[in-house]
Amino acid sequence: MKTSKLEKSYRVDDGKHFRLKDFDPADTSNWRSKEHAAAQLQKDISRLEELQDKLYAQDRWAVLLIFQAMDAAGKDGTIKHVMSGVNPQGCQVHSFKEPSSTELQHDFLWRTTRHLPERGHIGIFNRSYYEEGLVVRVHDKLLANEHLPPDLVKKDIWEERFEDIRNFEQHMTRNGTVIRKFFLHLSRKEQKNRFLARLDEPEKNWKFSAADVHERAYWDDYQNAYEELIRATSTRHAPWYVIPADHKWFTHLAVAAAVIETLEDLKLFYPQVDAQKKKEIAAARKLLEKE
Repeated sequence: MKTSKLEKSYRVDDGKHFRLKDFDPADTSNWRSKEHAAAQLQKDISRLEELQDKLYAQDRWAVLLIFQAMDAAGKDGTIKHVMSGVNPQGCQVHSFKEPSSTELQHDFLWRTTRHLPERGHIGIFNRSYYEEGLVVRVHDKLLANEHLPPDLVKKDIWEERFEDIRNFEQHMTRNGTVIRKFFLHLSRKEQKNRFLARLDEPEKNWKFSAADVHERAYWDDYQNAYEELIRATSTRHAPWYVIPADHKWFTHLAVAAAVIETLEDLKLFYPQVDAQKKKEIAAARKLLEKE
């Protein structure tokens, strides 16, 4: 089955020279038709279903997909559309909002580590431990809620956090968890349009949050935080994908293409049946045919 082929690569393996301005939020690669892309996405969803079935049956690899973005970038919709054909038995989605008092009593990786996918499964994090280098960094007064010893809150605390994340992701990779991270790159103008739609369309009013609008005042701070975070935590074993998010239809297509490529690289296959198992199958067939 032919899957999406993107003219451009949105993958960042080495963030050393990464610059966010090099990525256009409105880009659609070689795709110009929303209708054509929708038809292709359905093919991709079918391909994902096949690959996920093999992942589950083989029971060797775990896959963790992390989604980060500014508000209204479409994380929920992307997860919903791209993973719509995946068997829920082998896929779990976890959303991480403001940490609870219990979570704040632990290290910043604790609350997400408890929800890591088991072998044979796909785990999806809607926001993640990367919030530490985003919301907490932009609003650094939030660090006080973590009850850290004062001597540990130093100028280089963010570099230390990034080092911890790199080490954590390397550890997970070495133990069979494949990590792919997606930043849905939305423009400030398109975010405004989506916020206005939430106000103008009654069926979208429930999505409105005054806090989201207030956060727009920190737009540049967040963009700088994302750039430094991606630069510091992009590795070959746990790359970031900077996905254009101004056109939702293309966001879905680009994420699907990246997930398919990731699973295909694992060379997944159904477990081989040994001689003893074949004898059991033959015996079972005889018993059933005699009924």
